[in-house]
Amino acid sequence: MLARLFAALAFATAILLAGCATPKDAAPPPPPQTTAMPQLRTGDALTINLQGVPDPGGHAVQVDEQGLISMPYIGTVQAAGGTTAELAQRIRETYVTKRIYTAVDVSVSVTERYVYVGGEVARPGRVVWTPDLTAAKAIQAAGGFTPFGKQNAVTLVRERQPYTLDVRAAQRRPQDDPKLLPGDALQVARSPF
Repeated sequence: MLARLFAALAFATAILLAGCATPKDAAPPPPPQTTAMPQLRTGDALTINLQGVPDPGGHAVQVDEQGLISMPYIGTVQAAGGTTAELAQRIRETYVTKRIYTAVDVSVSVTERYVYVGGEVARPGRVVWTPDLTAAKAIQAAGGFTPFGKQNAVTLVRERQPYTLDVRAAQRRPQDDPKLLPGDALQVARSPF
C-alpha cells in the first residue's frame, strides 16, 4: 500500500514538473517588423521645401511635444503619427485651402533620426538611424560591447514594449538581426562574469 502511494506521488510529481519545464532553447518572440515607412515622431528634425511659389525654399522645422510643426502663413500643422508623404500632402492642401497659394509642390525630408544604445557598450548614446540599421550594427556604431556586456540578452524597447535579443546569435545569422526603427532603444545588460 505504501509502495503504491509512493509510486503515485512520484508519478504526479513527474507530471507536474514536466508541465513546468520550458525548453532550454526556447527563444523569446522577436520584435514586430514593419514594412511601412516609419512615422514621424516628436523631436524629428525636418526640412520642408516649397516649390512653384513666389518665395520657394526650404524650411527647417522640428516636431514639437504636441506633434506639431509651424509653417509660414498657415501656422501649425499636425506632423507626428504620419509619414513624410502624408505631411507633404497635408501642408499642400492647407496652403491651397487657405488660398495662400493656388498651386504648390511640397516635399518633406527627415534630416536625422536616432536610436538609443545604452548599458555595456563602449560609447552609449544616440546612433543615427538609417533604413538598414539593425541591432548588431547599432551596437557596433556605439563602439561594440564592453567586456562585461551580456551579448545574448540585449533589451530592445520599441513603442514602450521590451523584447529580448540575442545579438551574438544575430551576428552569426544576419537574417535574425532585426532592423531598428527610429526611436528604438537598445540596453545591454551587465554580465555577472
